[in-house]
Amino acid sequence: MMNELIRVTKDNDGKSVVSGRDLHDFLEVNEKYTQWFNRMVEYGFTENVDFISFSEKTEKLGGRPRTDHALTLDMAKEISMIQRTERGKQARQYFLEIEKRYKQQLPQTPEEKLALTMQVANRLDNRMKKVEADIDYMKNKSEIDSNQRYQLKATRNRKAVEICGGYNSNFYKTKYAPRKVFRELEHDFKDAFTISRYEDLRKEDFNDAIHFIEGWHASYPLEQEIAQINAQTNLEI
Repeated sequence: MMNELIRVTKDNDGKSVVSGRDLHDFLEVNEKYTQWFNRMVEYGFTENVDFISFSEKTEKLGGRPRTDHALTLDMAKEISMIQRTERGKQARQYFLEIEKRYKQQLPQTPEEKLALTMQVANRLDNRMKKVEADIDYMKNKSEIDSNQRYQLKATRNRKAVEICGGYNSNFYKTKYAPRKVFRELEHDFKDAFTISRYEDLRKEDFNDAIHFIEGWHASYPLEQEIAQINAQTNLEI
């Protein structure tokens, strides 16, 4: 195994990159990192092509962030050569060896290339499935839409009229009486789903909410009151 002189990692695109600060430390440059790196960039390197900037926290600065850079191996090799020091030569040879070993690990035969392609395709497919699952999860966690709100309230209205005994029942025709049913249904519904408004219901609870309303029954005292009023024949409404 080759000794790790400077840590080489992979970026989000799978490309090998090196920390600018790690390289700076290995080369034993006396100049401060920021000044040194800005001077190196003047040799013709381009941000987001040859390197990207990022921030990291360090205990040396009391947890405050500091700027670092992820360099491509090509940039790291050139910077190492520019130093014209024994350390620079050693770093460049190290990066060349890293590239050589990486190329040896690449598939050579058509079968190996096909296997690698399938692995990448499977990883992408799994990644897309996870993204889709996350999107579905977020959708279900969001509040019901306008169409679902309409369905919910329509179901509530039908159930309330049914509990009253229908549109032609004495109880439904009695002034203010139907409000008792609506209030009690609304109270039980909001209590069951821990919400303060119908609009706050989550999409994942929508079907359960419809079933709750369809299976709802008024309290015993209210049922007795409804039955008593509906049984009257000479009721002044």
